[in-house]
Amino acid sequence: MSAHLGVLTLGQVGYREAHALQRQLAERRISGALPHDLLLLLEHERTITLGRGTKAASLPLSAEEIARRGLTVVEVERGGDVTWHGPGQLVGYPILDLNRHRPDLHWYLRQVEEALLLALGQLGIPAERNPGYTGVWTGGRKIASIGIHVRQWVTTHGFALNVRNRLEDFGLIVPCGISGVQMTSVALEAERLGLGAALGEGLALWSATLDAVTGAFATTFGLVPEPMELRAVLPEGTEAAAGA
Repeated sequence: MSAHLGVLTLGQVGYREAHALQRQLAERRISGALPHDLLLLLEHERTITLGRGTKAASLPLSAEEIARRGLTVVEVERGGDVTWHGPGQLVGYPILDLNRHRPDLHWYLRQVEEALLLALGQLGIPAERNPGYTGVWTGGRKIASIGIHVRQWVTTHGFALNVRNRLEDFGLIVPCGISGVQMTSVALEAERLGLGAALGEGLALWSATLDAVTGAFATTFGLVPEPMELRAVLPEGTEAAAGA
């Protein structure tokens, strides 16, 4: 019998608020207070995050100049280089106990990639890995970024899939430290491939992508997806403030 994956669709959540929430849920997963894995699905405000592997060359502009342009800049403990988040980008934060799957970071990264490859394939978008890099590409263009953190084999952080977000902000950084990388999105690729009639636009495209990612992630990790409310996974009496 397959274990359950609690899926929390939280809307737009501030980056720091979501970061604190991940830590809280990871602690509950480590302690056993949460009996099953979770997948948080959400959007952020315009934010640039600096992972542990961020290189100086990945930030052509100063953090002060980026902030002046209306973006939040946050240093985080995840692996990887600099990346961008913003409205229209689907961010997934899996809170998984790898002791119940496979305690292997490389395996986990490849599994997250596999889930995104499967989801994009279901949407009709052919996607691939790029040898030597973490993330997902389509036609040589990068469509999803991945950066993780693991403590006691419980995961935080995760993936960011460009769905219908603006891509101009990626020009403020060297995304994931890859010089010359071209970023793309589900919306752009759907238009390029003539998939508009099948996938729709706006909220319809977002909903189709959300469903595909949820199903593909659960399938890849051998779990059964179960929609959940945030209050169901927090300690009793805790205010469920995330989500909009």
